[in-house]
Amino acid sequence: MPQSLARIWLHITFSTAGRRAYLQNEELREEMFRMLSHHAKEINCPPVRAGGWIDHVHILCGPARTVSVAKLLEHLKTETSKWIKRRACDLSDFHWQAGYGAFSVSQSAAPQVIDYIERQAEHHRTLSFQEEFRLICQKHEIEIDERHAWD
Repeated sequence: MPQSLARIWLHITFSTAGRRAYLQNEELREEMFRMLSHHAKEINCPPVRAGGWIDHVHILCGPARTVSVAKLLEHLKTETSKWIKRRACDLSDFHWQAGYGAFSVSQSAAPQVIDYIERQAEHHRTLSFQEEFRLICQKHEIEIDERHAWD
């Protein structure tokens, strides 16, 4: 077959360093989601949805065939960190956590992940990021080491 084709969806999530509530301002938070989408698209990883809450983000995107997950995350975190520090001078100490979660999503499950990302404010009324991340890892049968999961 001379043509290479792929349809892979990733649900990516990561928090701010120490899960600090850097994204409390709703306008800034929405801009962050747009910037995450912009920078994913910039390296040919088409974003479907970006969202999150005051201390973390979620992105559903399709990674380019030539971009590793690590490279995608490095690009997203670096570019959005630079952007937010320019955008809000009171956030000069802004940092993302070192780690991330990246989970495969089937085409048929993509609508549920989109809905999940859109309802972040609703379910974070009763659930912390750590609890949410543990549940996502359980769903994907990934065991996390609590000693190294949070920074």
